[in-house]
Amino acid sequence: MISLAGRDIAHAWGKFVFTGIGLGLLLGVTLVMAGVYRGMVDDGKALLDNSGADLWVVQRDTLGPYAEPSSIPDDQDRALLTMPGVAEASNVTYLTMQVRQGVRDVRSMVVGIVPGEAWGAPGWPPALVAGRRITRGHYEAVADMATGFVVGDTIRIRRNNFVVVGLTRRMVSSSGDPMVFIPLKDAQEAQFLKDNDAIVQSRRRTAANPAFNRPGVPGLLESVTASQSSSNVVNAVLVRLRPGADPDETADTIRRWKHLTVYTRAEMEDILIGKLIATSAKQIGMFLVILAAVSAAIVAFIIYTLTMDKIREIAVLKLIGTRNSTIAWMILQQALALGVIGFAVGKITATFAAPLFPKYVLLMPQDSVAGFGAVLVICALASVIAIRMALQVDPAEAIGG
Repeated sequence: MISLAGRDIAHAWGKFVFTGIGLGLLLGVTLVMAGVYRGMVDDGKALLDNSGADLWVVQRDTLGPYAEPSSIPDDQDRALLTMPGVAEASNVTYLTMQVRQGVRDVRSMVVGIVPGEAWGAPGWPPALVAGRRITRGHYEAVADMATGFVVGDTIRIRRNNFVVVGLTRRMVSSSGDPMVFIPLKDAQEAQFLKDNDAIVQSRRRTAANPAFNRPGVPGLLESVTASQSSSNVVNAVLVRLRPGADPDETADTIRRWKHLTVYTRAEMEDILIGKLIATSAKQIGMFLVILAAVSAAIVAFIIYTLTMDKIREIAVLKLIGTRNSTIAWMILQQALALGVIGFAVGKITATFAAPLFPKYVLLMPQDSVAGFGAVLVICALASVIAIRMALQVDPAEAIGG
């Protein structure tokens, strides 16, 4: 049996192919948008996985440390080690900032960790791809490879210079910024301490305050000034539980006795995905709806145009007794073929374009399968207008009636 759709496509192959390529580029953008959302979710999960924590202890009534600012005393880790079920507790700070290296700067999340702890402690990067871990108390850094730093580079964070001694991979924040790990004391200074001019002005105001500069109380002014020049707070304490310990029970115990907010892995994942990227997910969803509507309009237009170009041929087919179902199937085949070509071009485009994006783009096979099915449905629905018009053609038009 002769394929009427194939013959018609071969007759107007140029218009058909170039339309398929244009549709494919549009579908490629759609797949990349879905991959951006998947990448955001994967970044959030990677942040939690790589932290190595079972519980996140933060300031009371906050969503910290990733969603809101959080400050708790840095001696809470020792108190938490006495709680039942707790195996390890590590102080940590997080600060998103520009890290300068030479003439360029990189948007990074600076993470403060306790140097010298056992490898694999909560907060530490789980593995290195080059160099060594941080062993000194000051001025050493381990950076994610996405920063572009290499072992031996000197980077500047606030007022201090750090030497990159190690590299890790896939250590990113929930927004996709690569991480830079530095000693905790240096991180506290970078995040919480003021610059030199602000410190001088603060000391001057403190000395001018009679409450802190009493003639009969020696040493009071020096004590107040020293307290203003040091930082003893962190953003969170990462807790790892003993085998068999119940996270919810341990979290409830810490909340009751330490008056702090504690999040389990499930609760922290809900904060990252359900709150931090919820707005971005809605925006991406709206873009996907718009792109689907535009794709449907393009397919409907080109199929309608191709059908209009062969009105007389359709009339001839009806005149010789061709069934309406055969004519409808021919038009539907053209629409589906256009969708297959467009999806193939879009998939290839998305695969090669994804690594070029600054943010992580994760193309999932199930998204491709769902996208292919959606394209076929959209193309089938878009062909309805052309099919309806073709079935209304009068056979008399074949002889000029």
